[in-house]
Formats: sequence, C-alpha cells, structure tokens
Amino acid sequence: MILAVQNAREWVRFCADVLQRPALADAASFQTNELRMANRDALHKAIDEVLSVLPPETVIERLEGAGIAYARMNSVAEFIDHPQLTTRDRWRHVESEAGQVRALKPPVFMEDVEPVMGRVPSLGEHTRAILEELGFDRDAVAAWKKEGAIWITRISESESR
Repeated sequence: MILAVQNAREWVRFCADVLQRPALADAASFQTNELRMANRDALHKAIDEVLSVLPPETVIERLEGAGIAYARMNSVAEFIDHPQLTTRDRWRHVESEAGQVRALKPPVFMEDVEPVMGRVPSLGEHTRAILEELGFDRDAVAAWKKEGAIWITRISESESR
C-alpha cells in the first residue's frame, strides 16, 4: 500500500481515523512533515504496527473514510491480469526468439494510429550497428566482443559486408 499524507489536517485524520491512534499526531517526533521525514524509520514502525495486522479491505475502508490518498501495489500477476488493460485493448502479441509474447502498447494514444509493435530483438542483435552509428570503428567493436565486454549475437546483412 502506498500512502500520501499531504498536509497537517490529513496527518491528524490519518492518525485518528486510519491508525486509530490520535495521540500520534501530537508526538514530538512527528508534529511536522520535516520531523516525520527525519524520523521516518520510527514513523514506518508505528504505521506498520497498526496496518500490518489489518486486512487490506479494512485499511482501504479507513483510508477512504479519512480522505487519504493511497494506491495498492499490484503483483506482476495482478498487473498482467488487470481488467483495465484488457478493457482498454492495451495488449498486443509480438514475435520474439522465444515465440509469440504479449506486450503492452505504448502509453501514448493517437486516434486512428496503430503503434508499430515489431519483433523483440535478440540480445545483442543491434549492438554492432548501434556502436558503429555512435562512431566506434569496427576494430574497436570486434575487440570489445572478443574481450567479452559486449554481446553480439546476430550479424545483419549490412554488417556482414
């Protein structure tokens, strides 16, 4: 859970309504935002003592009741299965060395424009071309590859010349 207590009024509500420890708002170590930041470890401990034993639904109910901004941290599985990604048609299938994989469309949406979602390059596939485009000569790139400093897995037609 990610919390955002943004001002003194919210801090008082957070302590009273969410933590149900109103005296914490007046504790010398936590009276101002600067003090809360300076005593962050103790503050986290005080918050964890209360919230870690509560079911997430109870914490959310208290936060919403107190008007405190929050966000839940999803697991990777929860993120992948999030209904908004499906509802908003955010997934595409692209080719890779391992076969077809799901990939998220870029976050910017432009009406009537479908983003280019090409094949996922292999590890090191474009290393030589990128380094040469940056001005490194072929001998230096070859030496780095021989030393194991860079990875080059595929030679494109232009590189084989």
